[in-house]
Amino acid sequence: MTPAQAPVGVLIKRVDPDVPLPEYAHPGDAGADLRTTESRVLEPGERAVLPTGVCIALPEGYAAFVHPRSGLAARCGVALVNAPGTVDAGYRGEIKVIVVNLDPRESVRFERFDRIAQLVVQQVEKVRFQEVAELPDSARAAGGFGSTGGHSAVGGTTGGNRYASVVSDREGQ
Repeated sequence: MTPAQAPVGVLIKRVDPDVPLPEYAHPGDAGADLRTTESRVLEPGERAVLPTGVCIALPEGYAAFVHPRSGLAARCGVALVNAPGTVDAGYRGEIKVIVVNLDPRESVRFERFDRIAQLVVQQVEKVRFQEVAELPDSARAAGGFGSTGGHSAVGGTTGGNRYASVVSDREGQ
């Protein structure tokens, strides 16, 4: 077992003085709950940008990612339009969450200080892109969308690469 790492220090400023700070609901949670400062009703298919009432200053080399809450998705059909949303280390504005009501019939009501998303802070690497004429081979190669099968619409649940062969067959027509 490895010793627990010390928490990363993140400076936070409340835009709304009454909003609870993001917090982890359970030990071991990856995401800290973000709350909205605004009451709002979303009709079926409607989206909105909800304020969270907080701004953060991340250390260089870190980013925060705004993830959906699984309970809102399962119970209400609420999703995040750009999930996960990215908060860069240099951003100092209020964190806002773009929510959408995907339920075809029911509206969703958000009350002030309802939990609407999770904030996950992660260390991120800077890369240096190096242009080359060819990339090295790999086992996957260019296999992308649906390349492993696994769904009845793309050739059963046994895996395989039926989708890629269908695309290849179509390309030749």
